[in-house]
Amino acid sequence: MSLHIVIGYGPAGAATARHLAERGCTVRVITRSGRPAGPGAGSAEPEAANAEPEIEHIALDATARGELTAAVRGATALYACAGTPYQHWARDFPPLAAALCAAAEESGALLVLLSNLYGYGPVDGELTEELPLAATGTKGRVRAEVWQRARELHEAGRIRAVEVRASDFFGPGVTDGGHLAARVVPRVLRGKPVTVLGDPDAPHSWTYLPDLARALAEVAGNEDAWGRAWHAPTAPARSAREMVGGLAEQAGVDTVPVRGMSGGTLRLLGLFSPLLRELREVSYQFDRPFVLDSGAYTDRFTVRATPAAEQFAQTADWWRERLAAPRRPT
Repeated sequence: MSLHIVIGYGPAGAATARHLAERGCTVRVITRSGRPAGPGAGSAEPEAANAEPEIEHIALDATARGELTAAVRGATALYACAGTPYQHWARDFPPLAAALCAAAEESGALLVLLSNLYGYGPVDGELTEELPLAATGTKGRVRAEVWQRARELHEAGRIRAVEVRASDFFGPGVTDGGHLAARVVPRVLRGKPVTVLGDPDAPHSWTYLPDLARALAEVAGNEDAWGRAWHAPTAPARSAREMVGGLAEQAGVDTVPVRGMSGGTLRLLGLFSPLLRELREVSYQFDRPFVLDSGAYTDRFTVRATPAAEQFAQTADWWRERLAAPRRPT
């Protein structure tokens, strides 16, 4: 039975680990704590620790090259799903990426990188994988450089690597972030007004988390996919207002008012919130259309975006269960 290593157990790491385990793979998750997330920590299931006994969790600092390499030895694939505090990307991602590449080279495991669309910077028109990684902002350059280094090593024959890029996460398990997560979905379910970043009527792509997990596993198992980046299969773009309306409809509640947060308000709130302060760099993603084209992926592989109505229904059900569950003591 093949061994798959998942680095990080936030929403994407948890969903990927669970999907791999359900397919019969041996799965090892590496986090600093070595503990699966509970219902208050962004896990992909309200009772993740009990629902996933087949997944091994070990405590390890993934930036420690020697220790990471030892943990990865014998693995088929290494999935880089770890996040770092938003305001520390420039500090934290380079050493993490260097350790991941070193572990992949030493072990021979395929390196599967999860990334986002920041590396392109502001773009007119739809985002495709053919666009240059031309971001000038700090976070965009950091994410671009991670892939550029991995691709160079792949082309030199030193590692095998592939990258999957997603737009903003949406769906069961997505609790963090300032988009359609904890700040918005619970309020929709309670019929309360919500505030979203930027223009609430600008078309925006939202990658459904279970689809992303399936895509990561699919590219890992297809050698033809390696050596390049792919956009995760993603449903047609919808504005934040349309997403909120879809959630409300599937949840059986009245549509709630949706307000946009202006750039001036974001700057003001950024004086008190490090997260909102950092979001100023990528505010262009919400002030105007931000549309991902995943046609290259769907032309080659089998995973398809889950129909929107099903996305809304499963997300509403997951949040209802989460909000009703008793909180564990911390």
